[in-house]
Amino acid sequence: MGDISYSNGNTNGNGNGNGNGVNGKAHSVLNGYRKSCWYEEEIEENLRWSFALNSILHTGATPYQDIALLDTKPFGKALVIDGKLQSAETDEFIYHECLVHPPLLHHPNPKNIFIMGGGEGSTARELLRHRTVEKVVMCDIDEEVVEFCKSYLIVNSEAFCDPRLELIINDARAELEHREEQYDVIIGDLADPIEGGPCYKLYTKSFYELIVKPRLSKEGIFVTQAGPAGIFSHTEVFSCIYNTLRQVFKYVVPYSAHVPSYADIWGWIMASDTPFELSTDELDLRIKQRIKGENRYLDGKTLSSASTLSKAVRQSMDNETHVYTEGTARFIYGHGHGSAYKQN
Repeated sequence: MGDISYSNGNTNGNGNGNGNGVNGKAHSVLNGYRKSCWYEEEIEENLRWSFALNSILHTGATPYQDIALLDTKPFGKALVIDGKLQSAETDEFIYHECLVHPPLLHHPNPKNIFIMGGGEGSTARELLRHRTVEKVVMCDIDEEVVEFCKSYLIVNSEAFCDPRLELIINDARAELEHREEQYDVIIGDLADPIEGGPCYKLYTKSFYELIVKPRLSKEGIFVTQAGPAGIFSHTEVFSCIYNTLRQVFKYVVPYSAHVPSYADIWGWIMASDTPFELSTDELDLRIKQRIKGENRYLDGKTLSSASTLSKAVRQSMDNETHVYTEGTARFIYGHGHGSAYKQN
């Protein structure tokens, strides 16, 4: 759970300057706050990540999740959902370029795209930079978060107004189940699988096999964010999501990048029944031909590097035997509060 730590006073009104905290620092969840404070998130039982805030711009709650928009000193505006940092202004481009561009560049002619989650609008923004894209369906369960992001995240205003974007408020599984059309690329911009939250069901073998794969067109590609992928953290969910996709698709490519505001290496996984064969030069040519504007992070060499995992992680991934099912789910550290989608 993300906490706000106040460095210059108390929150219990006792006037002694110590509040209820430790070493003169009072702690509270995202309510009652002062201007001089720090955001703190528990990453593991014995590890916390914190950074200074300029202010708290907004807090609220929807039927599905708690949301907050923070103005942070190191990372600019940051979106927090259920106490977990989802996206930060200064480095969200790393996450979203890595999620979107590899599958679209590897596809010969991506026109029709489906996003599971993605309510923040940044995934749609990156997709709509591609000249080949004719339609993007963004399916998010939480209408209030989508409206919140429309109001506060100005960087994605143009994407939300693009006529190629179709916004659906629904559960992604249910939406894909009843749709008959197929998609060139399906993107999982979902919340991390957290114990107590329903989202873990969208990382299972049955979901990939029975719902996702039948909705992919010929040469279609599936990509999902896959949680922390660091030297120690990759065994939480990254390795078993990779192994699960190997049970469903012929070709599966894990890749990763450092996202500073996440305090870790982050992972994504592409999967298809068509091999991923483009060279770095071919990727760069497609970037030049297909994408409007300049990428800030991703090019051919960067993607090649991102998909070259370290020796320890590579060996661990190759030896992973766990298959993700509803009955054998793995979770990242933390507990869900009913959130269903990652709003990145």
